[in-house]
Amino acid sequence: MPEEYGPWMRSYDLFRRWQRDGTWQRIFTALQARADDDDLITWDINVDSTVARAHQHAAGAR
Repeated sequence: MPEEYGPWMRSYDLFRRWQRDGTWQRIFTALQARADDDDLITWDINVDSTVARAHQHAAGAR
């Protein structure tokens, strides 16, 4: 941390406080809404339903 921000623990405490009280989530939501209003976000959904199974002997079965 640059010295002008003070001891690193003070910055960390502020970060954790904002994390607990939802400040970071509100900032993210506001920035996301702003970007969406400016058509900077493409809302695509991708669903993957792949299922991978191992042979019974792969798990040590006899």
